Amino acid sequence: MTPDEGVRGSAWRRRAAGFAVWYLRAVTFVNLLGAVWVSFGSDIRRHNVDEFFTPYLLTAGFSPAVVSLFMAITMRRRKRAAWILNLVLAGLLLLLLVFVMFFPEFRRHPLNWFSLIATALFVAALVGGRKEFYAKGDRSNPKLASAVAAVGLLVTSLLAAGLVTITNQATDEQRSTFLDRWHYGVMRLVSIAADDQRYAGIAPPGWVDVTINVMSTILLVVVVWAAFRARRATDPLTASDEEQLRALLDRWGERDSLGYFALRREKSVIWSPSRKAAVTYRVVGGVSLASGDPIGDPEAWPGAIEPWLAEAREHGWIPAVMGASEEGGTIYARHGMDALELGDEAIVDTAEFTLEGRAMRTVRQAYNRVRRAGYTVTVRRHEDIPEEEMAELLRRADDWRDGATERGFSMALGRLGDPADGRCVMLECFDAEGRLRALLSFVPWGPKGLSLDLMRRDRDSDNGLMEFMVIELLQRAGKLGIEQVSLNFAMFRSVFERGSRLGAGPVLRMWRSLLSFFSRWWQIESLYRANAKYRPIWEPRFMLFEKSADLLRIGIASARAEGFLEAPGLPKWLNRKHLESRR
Repeated sequence: MTPDEGVRGSAWRRRAAGFAVWYLRAVTFVNLLGAVWVSFGSDIRRHNVDEFFTPYLLTAGFSPAVVSLFMAITMRRRKRAAWILNLVLAGLLLLLLVFVMFFPEFRRHPLNWFSLIATALFVAALVGGRKEFYAKGDRSNPKLASAVAAVGLLVTSLLAAGLVTITNQATDEQRSTFLDRWHYGVMRLVSIAADDQRYAGIAPPGWVDVTINVMSTILLVVVVWAAFRARRATDPLTASDEEQLRALLDRWGERDSLGYFALRREKSVIWSPSRKAAVTYRVVGGVSLASGDPIGDPEAWPGAIEPWLAEAREHGWIPAVMGASEEGGTIYARHGMDALELGDEAIVDTAEFTLEGRAMRTVRQAYNRVRRAGYTVTVRRHEDIPEEEMAELLRRADDWRDGATERGFSMALGRLGDPADGRCVMLECFDAEGRLRALLSFVPWGPKGLSLDLMRRDRDSDNGLMEFMVIELLQRAGKLGIEQVSLNFAMFRSVFERGSRLGAGPVLRMWRSLLSFFSRWWQIESLYRANAKYRPIWEPRFMLFEKSADLLRIGIASARAEGFLEAPGLPKWLNRKHLESRR
């Protein structure tokens, strides 16, 4: 086969796979239309009985729409299991249609010919695009789906039987037993067209049947999700992986202020063939979420990015990167990913920082006010803190945490006081009576830099302690051999800065006003202004993605990874442990 023939064959496979997905989307639309348009839906169901047949999955109603929608979604994600299931079901229907068309009573209906052609085209598209459906699911999916279906059907049928018993309006209800009512509930769960005449003594109100149908739809959604869910995760970092990552950070860590956060132990790692570079990531909600730049030699980054993207495609994950630098984003973009600027990271050059001058007047006054109140700061490496003192610092940090959920992924280490992190720097702030009032922890950024990891303070203490501690660190940085300090990340920083300038356009001003409104809850603008007071260097950070249609899922996955959202529909004890945030 020539290269041109291979390209054409690949294009035809993609078109065939695309046709299969769009067929399922069209069926979903018609099924939903039949569910809300009563006469249209009744007509479709009437043409799906006796000698009439409708195309594959076209039956009208919410439950069929849910099935076809999930099929469309999983097929779009190139799930091999979904392809096999559709091929088996559609193939069986096609064989049945071919067989019945040998009989005159079936051949005389144009609808049956249409159903035969539509189903045949769908099966042909599946066969033609078979190589496009390569994504693997979790091996436990079939067992999980079977268990969910069995337990769910039992529970919902018993609930349905109980609801029918309580609301039964039949005058001769004594003619029915609980077993009859349970059977009625089962039939209502699995079929909209249950024959009420078969159940003497059972006459529930109409809303009961609707409620049972809704329960069946919910059960169907859960079963289909269990059957086609993406593989949740790969192996987390091993001790050997962490050791090799630390070796790369020792050599190349000064390139990225977020590099040390790659050592979060719930992450997985993909290595380049030379093992000179690596991409660390975490799978959340079917999204393979990397953070920051790849670790190691930039010349070897492509060797780590390519297998990471290949693994994402193999498992049907959506690849995404949060917080990449401009250099890292450029390399990712060469591998087919698009970039969206998220905001800017505040980096302070300690040699250039000063409290002098009119521009620093407000900061200088706030710093002097806290110092006059008797507050002092101790700066130590974690390895220099005795074990008993570290245990007390951990306890106080936990007490001062804002809420029960610990947050962080891309810009937080998620562990405090671990013996392996001895080079981290701890700042402790004491009041005039010697009581501990606030903590700051920084991770190493190469040999001469620090990156903010954790901020905690006693809410009963005076305002301005965080700023006081940061300034104390910047003023003592020379003694620690620190030349640059990375502070917080400011989302949409450029919008606030440019939107407040003279001559800003109406779109930019509207965007700034919208962000200011949401800052009442998420502190977007206040975080920017809190960092701007140090007059930092602003370094842009980017989100990388392949398709714009995936941005919503990537945003949700990122929020879950950072700890701002919990896994939908799961009890709290089933969610992954959320880790420290960079607050």
